[in-house]
Formats: sequence, structure tokens, C-alpha cells
Amino acid sequence: MTTISKIRYSRRSILKSGGAALAATALPAPMVWGQESKNITLRQFGTGVSNLNEVATKVKEDLGITLEMTALDTDSVTQRAATQPDSFDIADIEYFVAKKVWPTGNLQAMDATKIANYDKIVGIFRNGKLTPTSTIAQGTAPHTVGFVNGPNGTSFVDNESGWMTLIPTIYNADTLGIRPDLIGRPISSWTELLNPEFKGKASILDISSIGIMDMAMVCEAMGEVTYGDKGNMTREEIDKTIAIFTEAKKNGQFRAFWKTFDESVNLMASGEVVIQSMWSPAITAVRSRGIPCVYQPLKEGYRSWGGGIGLSASLSGMELDAAYEYINWYLSGWVGGFLMRQGYYSAVPETSKNFMTANEWGYWFEGKESTADITSPFGDKLAGAGETRDGGSFYDRMGAVACWNAVMEENQYMVRKWNEFIAA
Repeated sequence: MTTISKIRYSRRSILKSGGAALAATALPAPMVWGQESKNITLRQFGTGVSNLNEVATKVKEDLGITLEMTALDTDSVTQRAATQPDSFDIADIEYFVAKKVWPTGNLQAMDATKIANYDKIVGIFRNGKLTPTSTIAQGTAPHTVGFVNGPNGTSFVDNESGWMTLIPTIYNADTLGIRPDLIGRPISSWTELLNPEFKGKASILDISSIGIMDMAMVCEAMGEVTYGDKGNMTREEIDKTIAIFTEAKKNGQFRAFWKTFDESVNLMASGEVVIQSMWSPAITAVRSRGIPCVYQPLKEGYRSWGGGIGLSASLSGMELDAAYEYINWYLSGWVGGFLMRQGYYSAVPETSKNFMTANEWGYWFEGKESTADITSPFGDKLAGAGETRDGGSFYDRMGAVACWNAVMEENQYMVRKWNEFIAA
């Protein structure tokens, strides 16, 4: 879901973001944190989605903790967490990665009683349900890998055991991005990605574990493949899916296969591509150039992902205490507000509300019409008064998730078939 290039938009200069993000917001009094964390350094790595210079600067200001951040792509994050346990204190990883990392023993189970806002964490990370009547989506739903059977637990459990693999931080509902001005008609289905009308003007991301899920959303919407679980395909399902897209590729459907955030932005902004796989901040980047770009809600639903903070198994003493202090600070609102202005969601939305204007909260979370300009954390205008967020409210969007990013049992086979598709 992420590559190093994705950082470039999210990590604008701290000087630019310092006043713009919160200037109009009435902030609550700062929390009082312990003094024992002063002068402690924690080494964190993860993807560019949330390993942001602004976060490191703010936590230093509020807690005195020095956060040494390293931003990597998803595959490199997984490899480091699984093979280099002495190289980090904090692993900022995606939930589906837990299936690969937890069995190594490199992370420690975290005590939920030490998480101040645990009871306010949204249900999708606790029992899998956004609301009591929600249906749990396919793929690696975060709650299925979020808890283990005790402080030294080695097995995931399907209940809130009190011992967590990751503390949830950031997540979103992903869909296709479109250029409405160049398409000129309504788009409502994933099938449109392979519509010959867009021959030579479509694109999909070249990251196998995510691209295959977008493919599955398309193939299922077309009625070509019925999956038992899109997040855990059989070899036959993988073969059918890849075959459909390979045929489309040979027929010239795709303008490009992008790997980086910048590539996706440039393809859409230039008009070379009018419909493609996209990420929320990429939509934000195109719009900030004054170019129409929509994160299009589709009738079949969204593909979703979630990330969280994990702690090294070797972390102990004052450093471990500081890590818990950092996690509690992370969920206390400032970071959530910062991330939500890029179109993401916070694991504890209600604390983020304290760090957003009523207009921002209404637009990003409640799906209401904006009452004034909506800006990114860096001050770029994204929407004007009277506009609404693509897809509507938090409950409309996250309530329409069809599948979560996943690690399949046939992952190696899938990657091989994906590479054959790219080379075809």
C-alpha cells in the first residue's frame, strides 16, 4: 500500500505545516505527561503513511521523547520486522503483516490495561464490527490478528484477551480514483476499470498484495469470478483473476502500472489516465493542483487497510514505559487530527475531534457540507464551502468495506503469477 515516494506529499516542510494545520482550531489544554521519558530515544520504522517528521517533532515537544524514524516500503517493513529484531524499538506496520511477523517472536504482546483510550478504540480493531450489526469483511480483518492468548502468547485469538499484537493507529477505505471532467458520466462500479471505453487510459498499482485485491474487486463485480475469500484465494481463483487482467493488458487497456505515489499523481494530473487504483493522499495531491479528482464510491464497496504500533520483544525498563507513554500520546488526538486532514481515520476518532475545527470534523468524519475552505495539514486547499467528502461519512465509508488487505496462504504462488502478468 505504500512506497517510499508516498512520503513526499505527506512530509512537506515542518515550517509550512506548523501554523496552517491548527491555526483556526480551539485546542484543549495540553495533557500532563510523565517526566521520566525525557531524553529517551526510540527507534521507529514503518511506511511513509504515518512515519512523519511532524509527528516526531510534536512528540519531542510534548513528551521529550526523541523518535528516530525510518520510512520504508511495505515489503521492506515486513522483512525488517521479521529478520532484524535488534534494529528497532517500535514497528509501525500494517495488520496483515502480523501474520508474517508475529510467529518470529520479534514483537511483544502489549497490555491493554496500559492503553488510556482503549475503550474508545473503534470496534473494527476490537471485535471486527464497526456497529453491532456490521458484517465482517473478507481478508485479514485487523481484529483477527490483533490479540494473542496472554503476555507470552504465540497464537492469535478471536476475542479481546487484553494482550494486543498492535495498537491501532491509522486506516482507510480505498477505492478507484477518477477524473470526472475527462470521463463525463457517472462511475459506480469496479467493472469500469476494464471498460474498453477507457482503453489506454486506465492504470493499476504494481504492488502484488494490493493490486490482486483490486483485481478481485473488478472480477467479482463483472461476475467472472466468485471468491470464497478474496483475501485468501485458491490457485484456481488466482489463475482466473490474472488471466482476465492479462487479456485486458494485451488489448491495451492500461496506460501504466505505477509503483510510487508520485507516479499515480502525475498519471492522473496529466490526464494520461482517467481511472486507476489510488490512495487518499494522492487524490489530495491532485486536487491541490486545482485539478478535479474524485475518490469514487463504488456499489461493490471498498478495499480497506489498517496499521498499528508494535513493540520490540527486547524493549524493557524505562524505554518500554516511554513507548507506552508515546502510544497513549499518539491516541490522545493531535496525531489523529493531523492524519484525518489527509483523508485517513484515527483509531480513536473522538479524541481527534478536539484537534479539528467543527468544519473539518463535519467534512472529514460526518460527511457534512463544508462551511468554509477545507485544507490539508500543509495548508493546501482541497475543497470549498458547500462541498462534501467523496463517499460521505465515516460510517458510510468504513461500513461499506468489502475486503481487507491480506496475506494469502498461496502468497508465493500469487506473487509469481503477478510477475508473469506484469511481464506479459
